[in-house]
Amino acid sequence: MRGPQVPDPWADADPPLELTAFVGRSAELAALTAALGRARLVTVTGTGGVGKSRLAVRVAARRQAGAPGAGGWGRVDLAAVRDPQFVEYAVMEALGLTGRTSRLPREALLEHLAGRPMLLVLDGFEHLAPACAELVAELLRKLPRLGVLAVGRRPLGLVGERLFPLAPLGEDEAVELFTDRAREQGLTVADGTEVRELCRRLDGIPLALELAAGRLRALSPAQLLQRLDDRFRLLTGGGRDALPRHQTLRTAIGWSHELCTPAERLLWARLSVFAGTFDLEAAEYVCSGDGLAAEDVLDVLSELLAQSVVSREETPAGPRYGMLDTVRAYGADWLEATGDAERLRRRHRDWYLGLATMCELDWFSPRQREVAARVDAELPNLRAALDVSLTDPEDAHLGQYLAASLWFCWVGCGRLAEGRRWLERSVELESGYERSRLKALWVLGYVAVLQGDAVPALKALRACREQAEQAADPTALAYAEHRTGCLALVTDDLARAETLLRSALARYQEIGELNSNVLMGQVELAMTRAFQGDLPDAVRLCEDVRRVCDDHGERWTRSYALYVLAYAAWLDGDSAGARTLLADCLGHAHTFRDLLACVLVIELLALVTVTEGDAAEAAVLQGAAGRLWPSVGLPLFGSAHYNAPHERCEASARQALGDARYEAYVREGAGLDREAAVARALGHGRARPPAGLPGPRGPVPGDGGTDGGAGGRRGAAGKREPAASPTRKGGETAG
Repeated sequence: MRGPQVPDPWADADPPLELTAFVGRSAELAALTAALGRARLVTVTGTGGVGKSRLAVRVAARRQAGAPGAGGWGRVDLAAVRDPQFVEYAVMEALGLTGRTSRLPREALLEHLAGRPMLLVLDGFEHLAPACAELVAELLRKLPRLGVLAVGRRPLGLVGERLFPLAPLGEDEAVELFTDRAREQGLTVADGTEVRELCRRLDGIPLALELAAGRLRALSPAQLLQRLDDRFRLLTGGGRDALPRHQTLRTAIGWSHELCTPAERLLWARLSVFAGTFDLEAAEYVCSGDGLAAEDVLDVLSELLAQSVVSREETPAGPRYGMLDTVRAYGADWLEATGDAERLRRRHRDWYLGLATMCELDWFSPRQREVAARVDAELPNLRAALDVSLTDPEDAHLGQYLAASLWFCWVGCGRLAEGRRWLERSVELESGYERSRLKALWVLGYVAVLQGDAVPALKALRACREQAEQAADPTALAYAEHRTGCLALVTDDLARAETLLRSALARYQEIGELNSNVLMGQVELAMTRAFQGDLPDAVRLCEDVRRVCDDHGERWTRSYALYVLAYAAWLDGDSAGARTLLADCLGHAHTFRDLLACVLVIELLALVTVTEGDAAEAAVLQGAAGRLWPSVGLPLFGSAHYNAPHERCEASARQALGDARYEAYVREGAGLDREAAVARALGHGRARPPAGLPGPRGPVPGDGGTDGGAGGRRGAAGKREPAASPTRKGGETAG
């Protein structure tokens, strides 16, 4: 998202967008900017490769930079989305929403965007036009400050839509682009007769020009022109009703394809099975064999890179490669023609099954961060593998296994809504592999628990437990019991939660299970103890979790243990210690995109901050948390235990500031996006807090009495109710 969510405007773009400079189009930049000022829905149309995406992103970025009041913007790349039902999830992800909510995605979008200026760039929608049109129509109708810049090969067909047909480059700009791309390769090409003729023959289409420039290492402009003439005559294709520029582009791509060696053509076709980007190891496995040795893939791939058929980019997951959609589509046509497409899709699926298995195992290790980055980069391919597996009934068990093995992605990396959809789709299919189905059931139940959707969660977990008992599967039984205990915890049935969690932990120990999920079960047990007033036991349990996590390099579950320890430190009057623990927790949670952990930490940091005497900053943090909660679900889960620290903080801040000033600071915090909220919570950019009140020791002020030293208040029935709560995020597992 340009502005708050995604600092790099090219971050989600097709690879050439961020790897090459923007050339020409000054008139189009001005005209499209003006069109956005006159209409709320503008659609840039044109042939593939004409530069629609690049122009749209450039205009959106310049529009925000030149008009601060225009608000932020976000680009939604729909090219890799195949199922129309996932359009809304793609929009949510592009806007930085994690999907941790039981509400429908559209409801979450409407609430998130309500009242704020925003420009939404929908890129590559043509294969999803009906679904996109229906979504855009409702968003524009209900969000008066929203603008939409659509990019595709056809209009959306909505009332009020302003079309912006993008023509190819004029001759001068085409020459400028061609010579610029030559310079990027260290070559000098003069603006002469042959170059201009070449640009005219390519009709000024940027993609065609870049493909031609990619050949300059081997051929001079004169040789390019001669060969281009031959290929145009050979490859002029398409029906009589096809647009000339579509024919020209296909001819240009076909010409580049014909100039490739047989090995390069073969790899080009096979690489088309990848959705989005891919790495070298995946290409070597998926594309090798039957005429292309694995050890030759790198050399052939390097040639495709030199010819601009494939692009390379650096990512947190390492170097990755990709192709423009038009280039990929051309390769896919050739792959289908060879009759090898089905085999390649299955080979692709098998690679990503193996990748998911490896990542699940590596999640409980010092490589957690690398796993999170890898899965984020591979999501389009993992989705394609899921789709292949869940389309053929004979492969249902593979789809169930893959959807369940990605539990750490759905839960730990903030994609609950998407994960739930894949899991629900998988368990609808019958499978002869009982273990895969059982795992999918308990992961589905867990995801529903974290979304606050108790009835479907209980249904899935009961089914898992019953079938696990019938199959005599102790592992699935332990996980089903664990997740049912987690459900009891978040619905405030503490006695039942403690019983189930202790039983599940005993089952784990009996079968020798140890991973992030098992440790999270211990953190959840600590939560039940803290909620019932036994802070010493909660601290003991979480210190043990921290020790095991440190031994294994685990950081995700460890963050939740630190949350509990921070709350205990605050109760003991050690606000500095609590802040240090919470900062550690927040740093890792933010890295994993775990929004639930982030918002819980910010809530508790607000309480620590008001204890330190800075009521204004505490109110800002509460406002920031209030903005984040809708992306998680019901604020503080509707639980009295989780809500207590928020209420105490608000009461103290209101008393210190007065209602009017408190509300003003809350509004200030509500204006912070997630990045800014995390930075603010960590103390970046704010003055050192005043030396304020000491944290409570033993009884918590305003609680009306406590037992022991655990802290807490007495409810109407005399039962001690702890003032705040450890976190609920709950067990994640490998299983």
